[in-house]
Amino acid sequence: MANVPLLIAGLGNPGAAYARNRHNVGFMAADVIRENYEFGPWRRRFEGAISEGVLARRKTYLLKPATYMNESGRSVGASLRFFKLDLDSLVVVHDEIDLAAGKLKVKTGGGDAGHNGLRSITAALGPAYRRVRVGVGHPGDKERVHGHVLQNFSAADEEWLVPLLSAIAEAAPHLARDDDAGFMNKVAVILHPPVKKPPPDKPEKKDPDGI
Repeated sequence: MANVPLLIAGLGNPGAAYARNRHNVGFMAADVIRENYEFGPWRRRFEGAISEGVLARRKTYLLKPATYMNESGRSVGASLRFFKLDLDSLVVVHDEIDLAAGKLKVKTGGGDAGHNGLRSITAALGPAYRRVRVGVGHPGDKERVHGHVLQNFSAADEEWLVPLLSAIAEAAPHLARDDDAGFMNKVAVILHPPVKKPPPDKPEKKDPDGI
């Protein structure tokens, strides 16, 4: 679908107070993708910030809704309608407490698993869009989830977060090719490159004179 633009919406909450929250990993991913490719400046549109560029020869829009998480559907819906895109041209990047910290999965459709941003988008548009789920871990108690996602990433988290965001950006062209499996595989290979086996020892050459 290279002739149809792609909209990548990274979810989060606007404002400096939320900038390093686990809930804002979608914003972070959008920022890193923009920094790694020739995207234009952020512009205020659709109740959010949008940047235009190209991934894998496909026109791509990056969107960071400024509506706060639980109203993300307003911004995403307005963008999708303006560009006359169907749901299969939408990728939403968001934090996922049901994945271990540093894990990543892509899926299409399904429920919102209690994520307010996904709930808002699904209510506005339906569920049949792609989701890049970035694991931030579960605090172990349902009552602590709200505080967990609104806490900043720790210094220890940065050790996996920075490489993961970089890998997401490097693999992003696969999303533009609608190659979700290729995207996940590329991220995995970047983060855990295969170990090269040393070549087998060559047998020693015998001296023809027997010395």
